[in-house]
Amino acid sequence: MAYQVTIGIPVYNAENYIRQAIESALAQTFESIEFLILDDCGTDSSMSIVCEYQQSHSRGKDIRILSPSYNMGVGVARNEIVKETQGRYLFFMDADDTIDPNTIELLYEHAIRYQADIVFGSYERIIQMGENETKELFQYPFMFFQKEDEFPNYVYRKYAGIQATTWNFLIDIDILRNNHICYSPINYWEDFSLMIDLPTYITRAVLLPNITYHYYCRVGSASNDQSRDYISKEEINKVMDAIIRVKANSDRTKGHAYFPKRMFKVMMTFFYMICSVLEKGENIHPSFSNRELRDLMKYPLSMMEILKMKTWRAKNLMLSLLGFLPPMLSVFLMKRMGKMKGLIE
Repeated sequence: MAYQVTIGIPVYNAENYIRQAIESALAQTFESIEFLILDDCGTDSSMSIVCEYQQSHSRGKDIRILSPSYNMGVGVARNEIVKETQGRYLFFMDADDTIDPNTIELLYEHAIRYQADIVFGSYERIIQMGENETKELFQYPFMFFQKEDEFPNYVYRKYAGIQATTWNFLIDIDILRNNHICYSPINYWEDFSLMIDLPTYITRAVLLPNITYHYYCRVGSASNDQSRDYISKEEINKVMDAIIRVKANSDRTKGHAYFPKRMFKVMMTFFYMICSVLEKGENIHPSFSNRELRDLMKYPLSMMEILKMKTWRAKNLMLSLLGFLPPMLSVFLMKRMGKMKGLIE
């Protein structure tokens, strides 16, 4: 059966939340949906719950389960879903979040109307700490991009131009497949490096102010795992390596008007990650040396190339200096800057 849309959901130990996620997906008003669930070999009853819906729900025939023989991790799991998707468009959601009943219908309608490569909905972040719950709205203005480089130029205009996550947008599957766009094989920030580069492959894009996704940030979840006493340096290095690959891929975007902005965003990503390392330094084992942190700020461009930038020259020069200074001085300045931005206490 040919589907217009695939909803892809990687599942790993989500038994407390998978039921509400699956029900919100199955409640979609849009009919032509494949529900592609990847069983990432968890140890709880998550997949038993999925199988229950597959057997008893009226849309159960549209649920397809991928069952690898080992735990892939969320990055590789997403790549497998991209490979196996049968829909013309792909929509990712996490196994502990929910979507509104008209989410797919709304995004698909705009994808067809504007012949868009990608359509973003706005979302609600729900922070749950024990019995306390707070909500934050992340809302886009309505915007339609159709000129070459117009979308990436908008995205890179500031550090947080669009969301850094790969849920809550509908994307033409050919954009991912034809350009060999892959997620990093890591379990944290697996989509962050992809979202830095993805805009450079997009020409026609739509941003919608409609809240279509509800992102739950819970104590103990991967996205809210901020208070561990022991953090492996190897784990952080894997995330750093994903961003290093983005840095190394800079040559592909040279010559585009958005290039200076993209470079600034890439290097600011390193800066924010370094600030996180400095903030949590006592919990990271083994620790990072000043030289290791300084070297992360080295630009993949010469000083002459930066000086030739027509825009954002001063901002890029400022960051590039952090990669040239002696390690101790570079880290000292990053600590000061991090404190000024409220990233380090």
